[in-house]
Amino acid sequence: MDDIVRQAIAKWPNVPHCYGWLGLDARGNWYMRDDRTQAAGPFPQSKGSLLKHEKLIAFIQRNYGSDAQGQWFFQNGPQRVYVELEATPWVWRLGAGFHVSAHTGQAARVRRSIVDEQGRLYLETDLGVGVVHTQDMGEASDAIEQGLWTPEEMLAAELPRRFGYVCSPAASRQPATTSRT
Repeated sequence: MDDIVRQAIAKWPNVPHCYGWLGLDARGNWYMRDDRTQAAGPFPQSKGSLLKHEKLIAFIQRNYGSDAQGQWFFQNGPQRVYVELEATPWVWRLGAGFHVSAHTGQAARVRRSIVDEQGRLYLETDLGVGVVHTQDMGEASDAIEQGLWTPEEMLAAELPRRFGYVCSPAASRQPATTSRT
């Protein structure tokens, strides 16, 4: 976390959290979701505006983390901006020698691999679980063919519970509706 963020938290400790305004897709892209976008539907069906400003993206990625409930957020000064996840909190990129790094640039060590019912590949690493970027599936298949990874089968819907993350902090904070009969 940036020092300037730590200082802002100390100076303003009671700033309310922000929900629904930031999304991370399965390719590691960040989206800003204004009121109109949020009203149009949940992420990723209604994505919003793709962030392209490199310094803003770098700031978000340096200050990206999770809370005790498995909700991922960007610490924007004193305010937590909770992230809507399309798939997982991490998106893995593969480099030479099957080097794995997150969409944030952090290096990771693979512990196991998982494949879901749609053929998407996930890696559990020392950082947590994430989906392999679609552009890197060729290299990932080479790792599997070479016996470096042996994917276990798991339903995509089981991943959040199994690995302790929340895809939609905004939806999880809305009260359940009950019908009266």
